[in-house]
Amino acid sequence: MTTEEAGAVPAAQRGSWTSFLKSIASFSGDLSSLTAPPFILSPTSLTEFPAYWCERPDYFAAIADAKPGHERALAVLRWFISTLKDQYTSRNEEMGSEKKPLNPVLGETFYGIWPAPDSNPSRGATSLLVEQVSHHPPITAYIIDNSSKSLRLTGHNAQKTSFSSGSIIVKQIGHAVLTVGADKPESERETYLITLPRLRIDGLWYGSPYIELADTSHIIGGGHITTIEFKGKGYFSGRSHTFKSTTIPLPGQGGAGPREVVVEGTWHENSKYVKGGSGSFHEVHEQKQEVVPLEWSSELGEYETRRLWFLVAKGIREGDFEIASREKSRIENEQRQRRKDEQAAGTTWQLKHFEHVDSDPIYESLGRSAKLVPAVEDMYVFKGNWPSGCAAVDGTVASGSKGKK
Repeated sequence: MTTEEAGAVPAAQRGSWTSFLKSIASFSGDLSSLTAPPFILSPTSLTEFPAYWCERPDYFAAIADAKPGHERALAVLRWFISTLKDQYTSRNEEMGSEKKPLNPVLGETFYGIWPAPDSNPSRGATSLLVEQVSHHPPITAYIIDNSSKSLRLTGHNAQKTSFSSGSIIVKQIGHAVLTVGADKPESERETYLITLPRLRIDGLWYGSPYIELADTSHIIGGGHITTIEFKGKGYFSGRSHTFKSTTIPLPGQGGAGPREVVVEGTWHENSKYVKGGSGSFHEVHEQKQEVVPLEWSSELGEYETRRLWFLVAKGIREGDFEIASREKSRIENEQRQRRKDEQAAGTTWQLKHFEHVDSDPIYESLGRSAKLVPAVEDMYVFKGNWPSGCAAVDGTVASGSKGKK
């Protein structure tokens, strides 16, 4: 063990960390099923992760204020890039390294709101609802809504993880759909399809994991297509957390504005125009607005994520890994028994907020522009049943991937 590793891994946990590294290096399946050493666990469930989409709600609200076409396509890109710092570097900054989130149980939920600030009340409040809609494979569906701006983001996320060349590779499955004019008739709405980058978790051998984004993601809508290429620090060269985006009109569309806009920079700090514009494109300041979870009530149910994982999270935060491990095992064993009971009774778990649908017409329509694979994805339809304390809106859809519950 190197000096760097010895400093990063608690002395009492070095043996379990070494065993964990050996197990992932020799494992051939999805790594999400492996049990990580308690000290590398996050006190937060994956069910809370969709909140990262909107921890800078001013960028989100600005999409509705942008002029349709070229200007709005860039506003969507600016908001999307601004979400990445919180999604992929915040745990390193707050906890010293990337942590493995708690695996949600089927039916786990999370509810929250970003209140409108007193300094900018016209921005309106933004609401969040998340539900774990599948356990095998794990799929999280969500909806984020700002009714004042008539903005809505719906989507799903799932992961398939593998080990390659000393790193954990995370393929993010699913997509998101952003709707501008969500309260208008369907013919008057503007939709944007957003695909997700691949993740590479490095720094394992030092016990200090961190995330780099890799490969390509797309934003398609508003008469434009944006291709975002992610590049990170390699073993011998390169700068961490870099990207290059290219925005062009879709064939036969575009209207006013440059035919090509190229932006380069770092997604966790700042970027600038290199073609089709000048000066700074986006800056991520340290200030962010974290979601305010709804105060727990019986309406939210026993599977509200912070209620469900309370003792596990408390143990992790206080360094009491014995109680964290014991409570985590208790929850997981209860879930296994519940699935066995359902199977024996010939019943299935009934989702609370979403319904499954076999295909997503928005993905199929907009995805053709980027020749996305797979060409067909299913989705989860939101039933419209917001709990008290969240803004009430009509039904919409949250995109998903195929999989048995």
